[in-house]
Amino acid sequence: MLTAIFLFFFFLFSFFSFAQDTIKRPKIGLVLSGGGAKGFAHIGVLKVLEQAGVKIDYIGGTSMGAVVGGLYATGYSATQIDSIFRQTNFDELLQDYIPRNSKSFYEKQNDELYAISLPFKKFSIGVPIALSKGMYNYNLLTRLTHPVRNVHDFNQLKIPFVCIATDIETGQEVVMHSGYLPQAMLASSAFPTLFSPVEIDGKLLIDGGVSNNYPVEEVRKMGADIIIGVDVQDDLKDRNSLKDATRILVQISNLQMIESMKEKIKKTDMYIKPDISKFTVISFDQGQEIIRRGEEAAFACYEQIKSYASGNSYKLNNIPTKVDTLTINQILVNDIRNYTASYVIGKLGFKKESKITYDELKKGINTLNATQNFSAISYSIQSNDQNTENLYVNLTENKNKSFLKFGLHYDGLYKSAILINITQKKSLFRNDVLSVDFGLGDNFRYNLDYYIDNGFYFSFGIKSRFNQFNRNVATDFSDGNLFNQYAINKLNVDFSDLTNQAYVQTIFFQKFLIGAGLELKHIKIESTTLEDYKTIFENSDYASIFGYLKYDSLDNKYFPKKGWFFNGQLNSYLYSTNYTDQFNRYSIIKGEAGITRTFFKRLNLKLTSEAGFAFGESSVHFLDFVLGGYGFNEINNFKPFYGYDFLSIAADSYIKSLATVDVEFYKKNHINFSANFANVENKLFSTGNWLSTPTYSGYAFGYGLETIIGPVEIKYSWSPDLPKGFTWFSIGFKF
Repeated sequence: MLTAIFLFFFFLFSFFSFAQDTIKRPKIGLVLSGGGAKGFAHIGVLKVLEQAGVKIDYIGGTSMGAVVGGLYATGYSATQIDSIFRQTNFDELLQDYIPRNSKSFYEKQNDELYAISLPFKKFSIGVPIALSKGMYNYNLLTRLTHPVRNVHDFNQLKIPFVCIATDIETGQEVVMHSGYLPQAMLASSAFPTLFSPVEIDGKLLIDGGVSNNYPVEEVRKMGADIIIGVDVQDDLKDRNSLKDATRILVQISNLQMIESMKEKIKKTDMYIKPDISKFTVISFDQGQEIIRRGEEAAFACYEQIKSYASGNSYKLNNIPTKVDTLTINQILVNDIRNYTASYVIGKLGFKKESKITYDELKKGINTLNATQNFSAISYSIQSNDQNTENLYVNLTENKNKSFLKFGLHYDGLYKSAILINITQKKSLFRNDVLSVDFGLGDNFRYNLDYYIDNGFYFSFGIKSRFNQFNRNVATDFSDGNLFNQYAINKLNVDFSDLTNQAYVQTIFFQKFLIGAGLELKHIKIESTTLEDYKTIFENSDYASIFGYLKYDSLDNKYFPKKGWFFNGQLNSYLYSTNYTDQFNRYSIIKGEAGITRTFFKRLNLKLTSEAGFAFGESSVHFLDFVLGGYGFNEINNFKPFYGYDFLSIAADSYIKSLATVDVEFYKKNHINFSANFANVENKLFSTGNWLSTPTYSGYAFGYGLETIIGPVEIKYSWSPDLPKGFTWFSIGFKF
């Protein structure tokens, strides 16, 4: 009997204690406004809330508030979110940066030629819908929300969550309680003109700040008894502060928000507004200072915050940051008109039933994005019963099929030129690209490239290019016979080369490019140096078959910090119209390889080796290896070599090594020192002289600047073998 009475009072006491505890602890809702980079202040406030022991029961956010709030609802602590943002390159995020090693060989070349690319339709030039598709951001958010990738009801997250976007067609706010979390966060933060709209359930969504930048009502509806609001919006600025497009766009967005905030503040139990007026929505480089301002604002009302503390029962959010690999069971692509599923999977770089990392997924999405064939790319990952994942890829084809592109270049061989490109996609077949370059300046040039890209399967293409220049050179393209005959050491030549190719190629081991084809080349070399009229040294057609193997993982073509490359090629010349009556069938094989590594963060070392030789019957020397100069687009077997003037050293065989030390002493500003050595001689590898002490050596000291038109470089080059050095200027991407 006494035992029964004791148990009765024990359970009664426990019930009242539980009820009392429930009554005591109201549900806390957190509202985080949008504000771009100023949203870093949310992290500072969250740190103080955690320190005070305040448990957040509901969270709602807009724009950057949605990003911070979504990560917090996923389970990350404020300190973890701070660490995530510290490691994020916001310059790359805003530019939708695509690493070079994620691009195909065609796309690498495309990005390293043109300074400006504009859509072109019906003789009218357009402008892009935004600076970025937001793929960098989407890839990052997808990776970070991996632990909750199967949670589609945001009320089921560790903290129930809601975010706001805006329907661009109606102007109405869109409240998102469910869906694919990274996509919802991306839509809520799609700032107009900076990021492309995001399509969800048939609606085209942009930044929620346009319609509701402070969703206090939605958090209250979720069940919050107490609302803590953090407002990082701008107040209205005067004309002296509205000096750029971003500030004006923010001001327009704020016009209606400022008035509505008066009522929203009344609905907020604790209103925190950090002093961040001196920062802008793109002040990402000042993130740590903005976080500190958020902490200061929260500490200013710490006693009130402490009154909302949950006691000892509260445990901080803190989830493991390690991301598991993904086992892809199926890759499902939505129906698209002009590209095949094999093309998409080929660009992703992995197939179904593959085990991949998030880095490999990111690289595949970047490769798909680099094609510029899709105006919008989204994807989701969903687990299935076999402990594997299905990857759903949703693509919106780019309606722009034609583009006008422009470039600019100067070097000492081809001189100055403006590059005009016309690119037409899907002109004849699915997956095809037609590109035509015209170089207009001191020496007219053109390059035509038609390519059908079939991903993992064999791809086909044709090329046609024309190059020409006039210059005093130290070779006669004829084994030195003319120089000996006329006792000269320089020859002014008009050189022209017309090359046409048809080829087939494919991806080998998902990394190497392997291909083969047919080539028809016409070379003409003439000069007025020897006579009053033009003397023609060469005017022949050459037919050959060729094969090549390429690999390139350098992160930057001109100023690499990491990666390596390899390029090997074989040409077998089978026929010539034989203008000089000296042609015999023969072959040329050549290859080059290099590696780059970074030391002490800013010092980069690049090592390169290359070699080539002719074999077969003795033949003409117009396709020999010719070394000298720097900054020009390499064609045939013309090779740069520091210390010697353009096209100075020639023979049918060579071996060369190059070492460059580059220091990026300030962002995109470089100083570098290079040393190269070579043996150049006919039948070099037959005589064994390729192992001897280098016959030729040269050095260069220079400055380089990365710009929108390409590298701008100046180099002083010298050789101990010559009485004087050379100063070379090179401006823009090489073409």
